[in-house]
Amino acid sequence: MFHNGWAIGWAVLAVILSGIGKGGFSGLGALAMPLMVIANPPLESAAVLLPILIVQDMVGVWSFRKTFDKVVLTVMIPGMTIGVILGYLFASRVSETAILTTVGGLSFVFGVHRLWQDRGGAVVLPSNSPRWLGVLFGVASGFGSQIAHAGAPPFQMWVLPRKLPRDELVGSNALSFAYMNLIKVPAYFALGQLTPTSLISSAELVPVALVSTVLGVYLVRKIDAERFYSLIYLSMIGIGLKLVIDGLGLFH
Repeated sequence: MFHNGWAIGWAVLAVILSGIGKGGFSGLGALAMPLMVIANPPLESAAVLLPILIVQDMVGVWSFRKTFDKVVLTVMIPGMTIGVILGYLFASRVSETAILTTVGGLSFVFGVHRLWQDRGGAVVLPSNSPRWLGVLFGVASGFGSQIAHAGAPPFQMWVLPRKLPRDELVGSNALSFAYMNLIKVPAYFALGQLTPTSLISSAELVPVALVSTVLGVYLVRKIDAERFYSLIYLSMIGIGLKLVIDGLGLFH
């Protein structure tokens, strides 16, 4: 898949950030896809990242397999399933430039939302918000994940107000996203993106992902998280705008 050193460099950086995100910097992984598509086709980029995410998910599932909230799973999983199907239908019917624009838009919205949230401006749902609302957030999570591996924001918006114990929150997150990434596999095969070439590219990047996950565990104890996250979210806004501009063909 990788056609030159530029493409390889962006792919490696994307996987490193994904691994660091899995290692403790929650939300950082949402920057992986926008970085990857700077120099690589969007659907192929998503296909290369998917097996890497599944490998990382298995570590989280094994670590927190006994601590999860059943309500979160019973609400989120049906919605995520619907969202993945909708994302597949969208991706199968639009051009790659439309996918690129969507990835950029999701990156921009996520970056703005997190900066606003960190400054106390987030809309907080009640802890007992109805389950049907949770299903809708699950649909949004599944759609964003299928298109750009960006399903975390809708999931967090419904789950975090429930104020689960830490291990139950992490376990629910790990199980939900492991399920969602697995059901994306048939959709990616149907889109013709999971190919021997993409799987070889994924395998080549797995060691980078595992090492960066360990690095994330180390860094989360050493870095001023607030300043770090602000830089990341600003980067997401900038990269998102660039992808939208490129996808719409503005200034060309």
